Amino acid sequence: MLDEAFVEQLRERLAGLEQKLAQPEVVANRKAFLKLIGEHTTLKKRLEHADAFLKLRCEVQEQKALLADEQADSDLREIAAEEIGELETRLGDAERDLKIALLPPDPTEERSAIVEIRAGTGGEEAGLFAGDLFRMYSRHAETRGWKTKMIHSSASSLGGFKEVVFSVAGENVYRALQYESGVHRVQRVPVTESSGRIHTSAATVAVFPEADESDEIELDPEELRIDIFCSSGPGGQSVNTTYSAVRVTHLPTGLVAQSQDERSQHRNKERALSVLRARLLDHRRREQNERLGNARRSLIGSGDRSEKIRTYNFPQNRVTDHRVNITLYSLDRIMAGELAELLNGLYNHDIETRIRRELSSTDADADV
Repeated sequence: MLDEAFVEQLRERLAGLEQKLAQPEVVANRKAFLKLIGEHTTLKKRLEHADAFLKLRCEVQEQKALLADEQADSDLREIAAEEIGELETRLGDAERDLKIALLPPDPTEERSAIVEIRAGTGGEEAGLFAGDLFRMYSRHAETRGWKTKMIHSSASSLGGFKEVVFSVAGENVYRALQYESGVHRVQRVPVTESSGRIHTSAATVAVFPEADESDEIELDPEELRIDIFCSSGPGGQSVNTTYSAVRVTHLPTGLVAQSQDERSQHRNKERALSVLRARLLDHRRREQNERLGNARRSLIGSGDRSEKIRTYNFPQNRVTDHRVNITLYSLDRIMAGELAELLNGLYNHDIETRIRRELSSTDADADV
């Protein structure tokens, strides 16, 4: 149970960090400074939630004491009885917020993201579905005030995508979209089907947090192979006559990133390198999770992007997420970008799972 001593420890640690941040030698060391800034932000958030929880708990105790006091004014006791219910609801919310704040922080959740969509089984219909998913995410980004930018695309002949890679920039983008990685399955009558039969096709989505300088992703030029080629459109025709598209291969891992949407070869190279850094960060995180055995297997930790995570059934206007058994009969609105209910459900389920795991780990440590 949270007590004043714990909160006092948070205050002391926060004061100590603020003293360090005021030291010139720390400010001069950018790496150390950024690390301390991150710790300060996390600690300050925890303290704010702890203070809010303790204040509400004190108010609940005071009102309960007043209600139990038979010598107190009857009107005051009646008011106390009315307030206790509301205060206990707020206290429960504050306790959950505090538990979330006490979870080990993941700084990548606040970052922008790179999203990759590939057509899977289903031929041209899979390509059309990949295009539908791209538009779905783009519309959702627009409603959130996020900015999307095309990095690379390979169009199919009917107007879909064999592959499309784009960035989504904004606050907490990766936190919202990280659960989208996996196989998305669609059930509908394809435009290429004359008999009206329902077909099943699929597209694979991968979401990576953008890498920043704190990740220390160093790209050794000796370990990169850079290929320059002409951008291409539907059917493989050339989009422009200049060799501006760039493909970068990281030789030690075999990871590949490319960009062709800019007319400038230099800008395409910058974008390709940005995607490669994101892929290398994702590769490193997955290796660490497997090595430490702490992958978040409830939703995003399996590391298996071949896992079927969601089905989009057009005849029934239904979307089912198979990881958390969420079924919504609002496919038309979801494809129009209204993803909030779905994404919030996934986030809340993951948070609850992480809280239970953290509490179990704490209980196990206490028993040792």
